[in-house]
Amino acid sequence: MRIQEFHQALAGIGARPCHIGRINRAWLKGQPLDAGTRHQKSENYFPLSVRDGLPPIASQVEALARIHSQHTADDGSLRLLVELNDGQMVESVLLPRDGLCVSSQVGCAVGCTFCMTGKSGLLRQLGSAEIAAQVALARRIRPVKKVVFMGMGEPAHNMENVLEAIQWLGTDGNIGHKNLVFSTVGDPRVFERLPQLQVKPALALSLHTTRADLREQLLPRAPRIAPDELVELGEAYARGSGYPIQYQWTLLAGVNDSLEEMDAAARLLKGKYGVLNIIPYNSVEGDDYQRPSDERIAQFKRYLHDSGVLTKVRDSAGQDVDGGCGQLRARAAGVIDTSRLRKRRGESRPSQ
Repeated sequence: MRIQEFHQALAGIGARPCHIGRINRAWLKGQPLDAGTRHQKSENYFPLSVRDGLPPIASQVEALARIHSQHTADDGSLRLLVELNDGQMVESVLLPRDGLCVSSQVGCAVGCTFCMTGKSGLLRQLGSAEIAAQVALARRIRPVKKVVFMGMGEPAHNMENVLEAIQWLGTDGNIGHKNLVFSTVGDPRVFERLPQLQVKPALALSLHTTRADLREQLLPRAPRIAPDELVELGEAYARGSGYPIQYQWTLLAGVNDSLEEMDAAARLLKGKYGVLNIIPYNSVEGDDYQRPSDERIAQFKRYLHDSGVLTKVRDSAGQDVDGGCGQLRARAAGVIDTSRLRKRRGESRPSQ
């Protein structure tokens, strides 16, 4: 379901724009669609046709998504495995400090070689209402004041649904525009569409390396745009929107953590209106990649920071529950065996 279909269904039972707005706000708060009626003295809070017609629509909305399982992590995050109406699974993550990471696709077509989600390819798109439903479900558990589109999928490959959701969350969802974060591998359409939006989200750009040849290997189906050109495009959007850009760098031992990469990243990003997020790889036994040592991670951060680049280390949330991005769904779908997963320090872990 797309948001516009939801609104058309409401209009079909006689809801006027003011009624649709109330229903929107109730849903996005994680409340029943008719929330508020019992607190109003007036029986005209909703017309009779809306009160009578709302239950079947509410049932349809409720069926869009449900929480299949919850996984609490030591870092304060809560990973949610969300089952959609057709039985497909996606992940969303309640982050510390009232954030939520949502998915925009079931699977992903980019095929990043270090990403569990990409191993299954793209199965289907999420409708804008399914994206918003992840926020509604999460808000039933705890407050959500920031939404990042960094879960399963490449948001630019589901552009219309993602932009509809962003517009809705930035208005009736009561989320500040800079607290909506659109993540992309660098699709050119992003830099064309986002500046035109009424609700302009912040931007996160998956960089991962300064070398064009290595980036093509790591992100085999991403647009062939050189890293320095991507940074210039990102800088232009950051300056235009007023929100610093987030450059994402999944740190892979012996691949993109060399001194040469540190030097090149410092030259590329120094003075830019943004921050470099280092994301140490979440190791899986038998994979082609490994997580760098804690010493190497600290060295990479310190080197960039001392070179004038604001740099932060951001672990993929939920690693202690074997819940790095895409792993919960992969386990549920039988794509990976939990016994193959390793904790951060390389210890074996029993199946869950």
